[in-house]
Amino acid sequence: MKKRIPSVNELIKREIGQLLLREIEFPVDLLVTVTRVETSPDLRESRVFISVIPEKKEEEIIIFLTKKIYFLQQKINKRLRMKPIPKITFLTEEKTKEAARIEEILEDLKKENE
Repeated sequence: MKKRIPSVNELIKREIGQLLLREIEFPVDLLVTVTRVETSPDLRESRVFISVIPEKKEEEIIIFLTKKIYFLQQKINKRLRMKPIPKITFLTEEKTKEAARIEEILEDLKKENE
């Protein structure tokens, strides 16, 4: 069972990524990426973390995807052959922002030492 959750996470990440790429029309000049998926141990819920460029559009895209959740959930239900099929929720990825901030700090320190 310990190996099942990571494989379910990868499967959902891949399927949601494909759906966002092929089935959803995003506004022009916008990049939406599925960064990771966290599924509950009972397989009832999956939190899908997305990254949006430009960052100022994150909230708008989360609202947009929340409105499309029924459509996306139906597509996922048809594609996945497992029971139960997790309920999908979208969240913004905060870890990439933290990593970018750390990179920025490290670059600043490197410039100071030169």
